[in-house]
Amino acid sequence: MRNLVLALGLLFVSLGAFSQEDAPKTQEKKGNKGKMFFYWGWNVSTYSNSDITFKGNGYNFTLENVKANDRPTEFGLDPYFHPGRITIPQTNFRIGYFFHDNWNVSLGIDHMKYVMPQNQTVKIDGTIDIGSRFDGVYNGDDILLTEDFLKFEHTDGLNYVNIEVNRFDNFNKLLGIHTENFEVNLTEGLGVGVLYPKTNTTLMGKERHDDFHISGYGLSAKVGLNLTFFKWFFIQTEMKGGFIDMPNIRTTNSTADKASQNFFFFEKNIVFGARFRVFN
Repeated sequence: MRNLVLALGLLFVSLGAFSQEDAPKTQEKKGNKGKMFFYWGWNVSTYSNSDITFKGNGYNFTLENVKANDRPTEFGLDPYFHPGRITIPQTNFRIGYFFHDNWNVSLGIDHMKYVMPQNQTVKIDGTIDIGSRFDGVYNGDDILLTEDFLKFEHTDGLNYVNIEVNRFDNFNKLLGIHTENFEVNLTEGLGVGVLYPKTNTTLMGKERHDDFHISGYGLSAKVGLNLTFFKWFFIQTEMKGGFIDMPNIRTTNSTADKASQNFFFFEKNIVFGARFRVFN
């Protein structure tokens, strides 16, 4: 996860350095077209209940209407501002470019965390025949999700790597604000991307698969309030929701074992960033 963030950051730095070196020295241009931006911040997330299907050698069953929640890290200097640990909390990172005064395209990572609480009772359908105490044929039976049966988390994390196209509008004139050193902007956008989670799953005592894996796709929409200071720096709050479908979740070291699920998600984000011109 940290390497992916660093790679996007290096892409942003190299694009900015190249464009500033080659840009002609002209009078400052107004408007957003030709500007880049980046931001970093944090989220809290909620998820709809979902049916989760587990398949492998000797088993094929579905758990119905499983509840899940996020796992925010307690706020503090460490890890929120620790250079080596800033990717531990639920974070948002994005870089983008304004191809029009009111439109931009961006690439980012929504690093959410998805946790199935233990000891909830759900319905189970399907079969298990692996020589365990859970063996049986199930048809809408109740089962208690104890840790020896199933631990299921996307906690490093539920990584939504996505491209967005966003509308960006300045509301200073409408609000009667007559300074260029403070802007009130509204942004709305649509996104699409892939899910690249590191899933922590312990299934009926099997050894877990402990690596990042492309597991599915996501669609999203958002609206945000952007407050920009001195034309450069901004604080932005966002509400973002969407749909995630993961048909190929790795669960154990065996490639025959996998899970699938889909659900809706909702994020509340606060981010901090900068916007600056790279092309005239």
